Amino acid sequence: MSLDPTLDALPARAEGFWNSRGMRRFRRHKLAVFGAVTIILMTLACVFGPMLLPYSDTFIDIRQRFAPPFSGPHILGTDPLGRDILARLLMAGRISLAVGFCAMVLAMGIGIAVGVAAGYYQGVIGAALMRFVDAMLCFPTIFLLLAISALIQPSVPSIVMLIAMTSWMEVARVVEAQIRSLRTREFAQAAVAMGSSNIRIMVRELLPNAIAPIVVAATLNVAHAILAESYISFLGYGIQPPTPSWGNMLENAQSYLTSAPWLAIIPGAAITLAVTSFNFVGDGLRDALDPRMDLP
Repeated sequence: MSLDPTLDALPARAEGFWNSRGMRRFRRHKLAVFGAVTIILMTLACVFGPMLLPYSDTFIDIRQRFAPPFSGPHILGTDPLGRDILARLLMAGRISLAVGFCAMVLAMGIGIAVGVAAGYYQGVIGAALMRFVDAMLCFPTIFLLLAISALIQPSVPSIVMLIAMTSWMEVARVVEAQIRSLRTREFAQAAVAMGSSNIRIMVRELLPNAIAPIVVAATLNVAHAILAESYISFLGYGIQPPTPSWGNMLENAQSYLTSAPWLAIIPGAAITLAVTSFNFVGDGLRDALDPRMDLP
């Protein structure tokens, strides 16, 4: 036994978290576990994989142009310039996943701020904020993305900003509904009676109790951001070559769908796997964090 009781408490806390009711529910959701494992493996592969490959994503092997998968030194084949598809796929994964996570963080920040303010203050402030959210939701997302992306210089930061600016509204509506319900609870009224400031009540009392739907919304928002980046880049308004992304790999493969279909199948499969995995994790978290669930 350690002389420092905090050192003994750490494994107990970790074991308690792993065996908590929410984690047990999540582990019973097989698709969610599959999605979580897939996301972890894809992230590790994209971060460390390019350093382990014999070819970089920019190396051109002109003698191996259009090499099919598993037919030579290039495991997933090569593109029209003779570049290794596996190396480009992993580097593109870095960009697409980074865009997805960064856009999620920015969208969640905006959505949470608007939703908390609207749900807490209600009245004129809350009504004005939610009517603004409704107005933003009236615009079809794909047309809004394309219209704005046609007016800005495409780059990774601008694409992140663009996707976040068109995906925070759903988060705001979820948070607003939760905060509006929580502000009438006894603990919130007690904080008001004790003289706590509005900011303290919103940040310290209400927001932590609304964390479950926020976590689920964040997971699904990553999937939405990856998909949004893919079809913006596919249409030529997103990440520009030579920087690879799953979307512009699909865009570059359009002319070779019949002669070299693997050029489109491989990045398309990566997008499908990533988006589906995040959706599975979101479904699992929703079931695990829902207090109305009767599962043990």
